[in-house]
Amino acid sequence: MVKILSYPITVIFYIFFGLSLLIFHPIQWVCLNWFGYRAHKKSVDILNWFLLRCGNLLGTTYQTQHISTIPEDVPVIFVSNHQSMYDIAMKIWYLRKKHPKFVSKKELGKGIPSVSFNLKHGGSVLIDRKDSKQALVVIKKLGQYIEKHNRSAVIYPEGTRSRTGKPKKFSENGLRILCKYAPNAYIVPVTINNSWKIFRYGMFPLGLGASLSMYIHPAMKISEYSFEEIFEKTHTAILSEIK
Repeated sequence: MVKILSYPITVIFYIFFGLSLLIFHPIQWVCLNWFGYRAHKKSVDILNWFLLRCGNLLGTTYQTQHISTIPEDVPVIFVSNHQSMYDIAMKIWYLRKKHPKFVSKKELGKGIPSVSFNLKHGGSVLIDRKDSKQALVVIKKLGQYIEKHNRSAVIYPEGTRSRTGKPKKFSENGLRILCKYAPNAYIVPVTINNSWKIFRYGMFPLGLGASLSMYIHPAMKISEYSFEEIFEKTHTAILSEIK
């Protein structure tokens, strides 16, 4: 019965979701080209607030824990498990004070209104997963960027989203490069829960009533640990709160 009900609600969701992306695409362009980075970032923040409200149409709720523990006025590397696109919307909105920039696959850099524009012009980096050399070069630039501006990077060491909530194997490479080129940064592990449930049936229909949560773990200063210790502690922390 719930799945049957989700069909018409999914149609309504996609109408509002698509309109949000279409409307904010030119708004982003104007903000960036006429008013600069700050205005563009504000437009992206507001867009993602609207995208979260679109999720409310599906009965989706959002909860965050320990946001206030994130270090201020220092570069931060958020390391998170990945379950769906709503992981990203939650992070952009709830972590907006830290100016989060993402490590994303290059395919997302074209063809998606608002999303592609922000990834290409908002400070995030696009990697070619078939070209490890290119990926490491752009991740290096992201590390240098957050180090210089005291902003934040978001990296998903699984490489791709888990469609069942069960995390995939974590890769060290991207995080190692970020740590090397942002030596004054803090690592903040993040655990996402239940985001995958929105897509439990696939892209259509969407799941109803998912309770998304984002748990912020204690920060670790990179300079106080070896990379091996950082990686192990981060991995353990993320897994500890997966439900």
